[in-house]
Amino acid sequence: MPHTQHPIELLRFNTCGSVDDGKSTLIGRLLYDSKNLMEDQIEALERSADITGGGQINLANLTDGLRAEREQGITIDVAYRYFATPKRKFIVADTPGHVQYTRNMVTGASTANLSIVLVDARQGVIEQTRRHTYIASLLGIPHLVIAVNKMDLVGWSQERFQEIRDEIESFLPKLDVFRDVKFIPISALNGDNVVDTSKHTPWYEGPNLLAHLENVHIASDWNLSSLRFPVQWVNRPNNPTDHALHDFRGLSGQIASGIVRKGQQVVVLPIGLKTTVKDIWNYDHSMPEAFCPQSVTLCLEHDIDVSRGDMIVGIEDLPGRSSELHARICWMNQRPLQAGKKYFLRHATQTVQAIVTSIESRINMDAFEPEPEPAGLAMNDIGVIRLKTAKPLIFDGYTTNRLTGSFILIEQGTNATVAAGMLHAPTEAVKPEYTDFAI
Repeated sequence: MPHTQHPIELLRFNTCGSVDDGKSTLIGRLLYDSKNLMEDQIEALERSADITGGGQINLANLTDGLRAEREQGITIDVAYRYFATPKRKFIVADTPGHVQYTRNMVTGASTANLSIVLVDARQGVIEQTRRHTYIASLLGIPHLVIAVNKMDLVGWSQERFQEIRDEIESFLPKLDVFRDVKFIPISALNGDNVVDTSKHTPWYEGPNLLAHLENVHIASDWNLSSLRFPVQWVNRPNNPTDHALHDFRGLSGQIASGIVRKGQQVVVLPIGLKTTVKDIWNYDHSMPEAFCPQSVTLCLEHDIDVSRGDMIVGIEDLPGRSSELHARICWMNQRPLQAGKKYFLRHATQTVQAIVTSIESRINMDAFEPEPEPAGLAMNDIGVIRLKTAKPLIFDGYTTNRLTGSFILIEQGTNATVAAGMLHAPTEAVKPEYTDFAI
């Protein structure tokens, strides 16, 4: 029987932490020590004027590409880098540490499986450590790594490492979303416990950072129990010479959750009609089943009027349906959010008009406690709001489904993205009688 080669898993992760904690240096070290740099990249680093003491190249320049970033030694924008090992592929987002760039961190971490929060061993746990750990939990990132950096500057003290670990573990129960949390003592500048295990930490018995990234279990991160298929476009090949495709009509999109199989009964929402999946296509062949996050084209048994923004779901475990929404958001605009303003709300594959009816609370980052009824939300604030949309949304709570439970708000007139939102669980599901309209 021929051997089937399984595709290599992709892990998306981000780095976050305070200014000068070494996020960009850490990513540079990962790329450099794992042999993921081209010769011309290494030569450019060696030729660069940014040489640190001791003749070491400045690895942070691999991600800090903006001139202002290099001059100030800080990260301003999100930088994405791709690398791979024989075990796994990686996409890493290097996110800024300044408080005023919280919105950039939310953007970079929004699709991550894992978040690395760096802590300077000298500074210990500070407000930004708490903020970024909270945001990672808010975004539903299932795996967390606390990388205690610059351990060489505290004499590789096990006591100092344990102090930081104890302080973080004291507030982790308030967040209660992470499937696993790993604490790793490192020196990003020197490479200790990044790709190679350090001889300076005989008291640390865990894996180095790359080994953990290669082996952390992410296969169960996706929701495979509830089928959600937001329709992105109706696929009608316009090729009159190809008679095989003359009557082809498929619905293309990315499976947000669940598994879809040929012959499976599904419901098209919001119209509420029940039908059967006749065929499933990827780019060049038919397949018996597909699962998230694959992008496929579904062909249905009945000729139903389906368009972009509609959602195909399984007949069990129906999503919510409402125009009254309750959500947590990160505000990203310089002009504060105030109740009563209208926005465009983009959810899955559709855009609707929405109005913010009330601002319930703003999160105090020191205590992770809500401050009720603020006058508004300033840039980088995180708060809880209520919205009303022009037509009902088909959605899930963000903790159940990160794709059908998230949205962005877009300012009318400027088309600027002003907020990223995470929906609370719906109070009202699609009524089961919607599925009784069999054709």
